[in-house]
Amino acid sequence: MEGAWRKVRRALGLRLCVRTPAAGGELRAPSPAGGCRGDAAVTVAAAGESGPATQAGALRRSKSGGRSSSSSKQGKCAICFATMRSGRGQALFTAECSHMFHFHCISSNVKHGNYVCPVCRAKWKEIPCRSLSSNSPHGRIGINPNRSPQQDSHMVLHRQDPNRRRDVRRLHTSEPADFNDDEPLQHKEGFDNLNFGSTKTPEISSYPEFQTVPQSSSLDGFDILIHAKAPTASSGHITGSLVNETSVRSSSRAPVDLVTVLDVSGSMAGTKLALLKRAMGFVVQHLRPSDRLSVIAFSSTARRLFPLRRMSHHGRQQALQAINSLGAGGGTNIADALKKSMKVIEDRSYKNSVCSIILLSDGQDTYSISSNVQGTSTGHRSLVPFSILNDERHMVPLYAFGFGADHDSDTLHSIAEASGGTFSFIEDEGVMQDAFAQCIGGLLSVTVQEMRLSMECVDPGVQLCSIKCGSYPCKVARDGRNGSVDIGHLYADEERDILLSLTIPKSREQTSLLRVACAYKDPVTNETIEIQGDEVKIKRTISTVSEPVSIEVDRERNRIQAANAIESARAAAERGALAEAVTILEDCRRVLSQSFASQSGDRLCMALDAELREMQERMANRQLYEASGRAYMLSGLSSHSWQRATARGDSTDSTTLVYSYQTPSMVQMLQHSQNHCP
Repeated sequence: MEGAWRKVRRALGLRLCVRTPAAGGELRAPSPAGGCRGDAAVTVAAAGESGPATQAGALRRSKSGGRSSSSSKQGKCAICFATMRSGRGQALFTAECSHMFHFHCISSNVKHGNYVCPVCRAKWKEIPCRSLSSNSPHGRIGINPNRSPQQDSHMVLHRQDPNRRRDVRRLHTSEPADFNDDEPLQHKEGFDNLNFGSTKTPEISSYPEFQTVPQSSSLDGFDILIHAKAPTASSGHITGSLVNETSVRSSSRAPVDLVTVLDVSGSMAGTKLALLKRAMGFVVQHLRPSDRLSVIAFSSTARRLFPLRRMSHHGRQQALQAINSLGAGGGTNIADALKKSMKVIEDRSYKNSVCSIILLSDGQDTYSISSNVQGTSTGHRSLVPFSILNDERHMVPLYAFGFGADHDSDTLHSIAEASGGTFSFIEDEGVMQDAFAQCIGGLLSVTVQEMRLSMECVDPGVQLCSIKCGSYPCKVARDGRNGSVDIGHLYADEERDILLSLTIPKSREQTSLLRVACAYKDPVTNETIEIQGDEVKIKRTISTVSEPVSIEVDRERNRIQAANAIESARAAAERGALAEAVTILEDCRRVLSQSFASQSGDRLCMALDAELREMQERMANRQLYEASGRAYMLSGLSSHSWQRATARGDSTDSTTLVYSYQTPSMVQMLQHSQNHCP
């Protein structure tokens, strides 16, 4: 038991005195002052009066894995993160566990039925609430002589009735039939001084398998790599928290509509929910006034906490209060949550150009979606949310996060795959905020939308045979003379590799193989831009001496081969053949080690080998595979299929391949999460 409590303390990063409860007893609320106390005095002090100092956020990560965390600043409300200073005219509430909050913040928290401390989860015997008059039978406390009786008459404490049944999961607010009550977008005048639109365009490069081919050779399966890279983020782009609305002028990026879908079922109670609130606090603090956020909380049913709301100072405060009022209980109804999140997006009266959904769940769906929704198992599929997510008219990427050992990784992976989003596996609860940070680091840096790569054969004898592009939609004409790949949106500096296979004829002269073009939409200006790439040509020589294969092409072949091996190994593991799955991965590692790129010391090949080895270790037995191996493999497949970074395992500080897709904006946001807490 003592070891378990130490683990909880490390996850929360709190320097607390935690007393192990006796059998059948309750854990006494810890005191941040350094000792364990019993029932502490409960006071309400207006700003300007003395009171115990608290730490903002209070949930801090422990120093582990070489990662340092900064101390939190004193004197901030743990709900809205605003400063609690003297002379500001705001009432303060100090709970019996010694944590302090703005009175209006904590009373709003309690109003929704949450009677535990948002910081340490201690159960309160006395709770703050608002009274309509000073004649309340419960009396008034903490009267400040500098405030009028009319002001103080609204601050009272109610002693909680232990016999009262409460449901902390249910918000006592009714939802409208239509979610067209979203807040209007920020006025255009607010952006007049911004240098919108990037002067840079995506870079398109081509790498043929060989630069020269013998004149006498006609080749089937000649590979060409098409490499696309999104424009770099503007020099003024920042990922830190915005202190005021005017600081938005320091950079230019497209504003975002973000819907977060949060699991608050019974299994999320305690530490998990506290860490989820902290992670959401980080997200809220890094959205700008032009960004809009809506939160869907779900357990047995789903509910919208608030409509799409601009993250101005007032909007952030309201969002943080709603998030911190959440309690855990009930089942896990993912389908209802998906329907409601899509309804928020479909019913919008106004639309920002970038729109995404983040979904987090830690349990098995107990309602309409079952495991292997895209597989051949006996499980059934809830068609409504999937059809919406897969409808091209409403294609909104959903980024799913599976939390812990009991989540339904098959379902979450399938949902993300159907929408064009990724699936991430959060094994260690302590890195939940880091996983969210990496994700929004990308979402807040979109520089390209609706990108389409098109290729056309030039020489009459050249034909396009196939396009290998993971999960991206692609087409090859019947006559093999042209093809296309729909890339969609790209984050700043994000890269994509597309491998084409061609048939080339015999020729005595230089052969022009392909002409590559790109079209995309600028998310800031909504302008459609077309760029033309260079022709791909090869020289023809009399000599039959072979030259080394292009390392770029060989590297991409290795990546595709590794992804295929992971898929095959997963299929074997799902039918119970773990030994066969391990052998598949071992064979792939051996082939990769013999490749030209690997023998040239290519870092990507080294990362692939490390990734495959990690998967083999997580298949040591069935229990380990069920607990983490399946989710680890699915997050890897998701990352490879979209060539986008996902969180995987117990840390985002891994050297495996999945993290080689990180963009500079992702890295900056991740470092900000690790070094600073909200």
